[in-house]
Amino acid sequence: MDKEWSEKNKEVQRLLSKEATFDEATKKLIAFRDEMFQQVTWIVEGYPEEAFYQMPFPGVDGYHSKTLAYSIWHIFRIEDIVAHEMIAQDEQILFREGFLEKTSSPIITTGNELVGEEIAEFSKKLNVEQLYLYAKAVKEASDELLKGLNYKDLKRKFEGETKTQLIKSKCVSEDENAFWLIDYWCGKDIKGLIQMPFSRHWIMHIEAMRRIKDKLCKNARKGVDLVAICGLSCNHCFLGEWCGGCRTSYNVCSFATCSEGRICPNVKCCKEKGIDGCYECSEIETCNKGFFVPSNDGANAAKAQSLYIRKYGKKEFLKVQTRLHEKYDFQKTQEILGQDYQKAFEILEKN
Repeated sequence: MDKEWSEKNKEVQRLLSKEATFDEATKKLIAFRDEMFQQVTWIVEGYPEEAFYQMPFPGVDGYHSKTLAYSIWHIFRIEDIVAHEMIAQDEQILFREGFLEKTSSPIITTGNELVGEEIAEFSKKLNVEQLYLYAKAVKEASDELLKGLNYKDLKRKFEGETKTQLIKSKCVSEDENAFWLIDYWCGKDIKGLIQMPFSRHWIMHIEAMRRIKDKLCKNARKGVDLVAICGLSCNHCFLGEWCGGCRTSYNVCSFATCSEGRICPNVKCCKEKGIDGCYECSEIETCNKGFFVPSNDGANAAKAQSLYIRKYGKKEFLKVQTRLHEKYDFQKTQEILGQDYQKAFEILEKN
């Protein structure tokens, strides 16, 4: 488990245990959930459709053996069921807001009963955009539920009628891999349900999603030129674990994600000119497109790197990048190269 997330979870659970710190606990839990949900948002906004049904770890023992789409569905179906069938005793978000039809899901269950290729086939059927909106709606409804609880509610337990209602809802499969969930949930009080699934369950599955996306990015990079079109080095970028590079469909570079059609202006321009990268362009020194827009504090560092590639080639450029990273502790090249592209070029030549 992520150490930082583990410590935050421990703190929340500790604060939940005392009435005097209960309000602080719920605020910290909601903030922690916001932080974790941001990971889901980045993945949904950054990766191509095929990423969501790929299984880069098929057959392994662990939550990362699933898909990105399945993981999102599973996390938020469980929370939707627990929050509404059990705690709030109202209608689930899936049905109330029509997300069963919107997501194109063939099931209403948690998905625990699915195995192997069944998970991949299920994931292919899901509308990822609507799946994300479903997850967001469930999260927001649960956050409001948490805000409305008081300390005395934590000890509320669930009687046999709750179990009967869960069975009646058909939202948990009768398969042995899933049906145990009903006894598990009904054996907890509200405090136990806040611990699992409202917090720890998220941690386990979102960590698994990060492992999946890391592997997908690594696979996407194989055999690909990792000198970015704008002149940066994808192998040395601080977004390396998230991004497959601008020459792949797993491009989550900031100027791609913020641009129309998710195409970086530098990539678009080079394609239109029929050149490999900005380093082949005669207008590089005066260019203000995309990564080179003056408001970007990394513009001049990127220009310097493109100029270096033009003069010395990609292999020498990557060697310089490696030497700089061995010599200095930094994430962004502008931290070392500064804001003057001519001086930055001199720094590159000296290293």
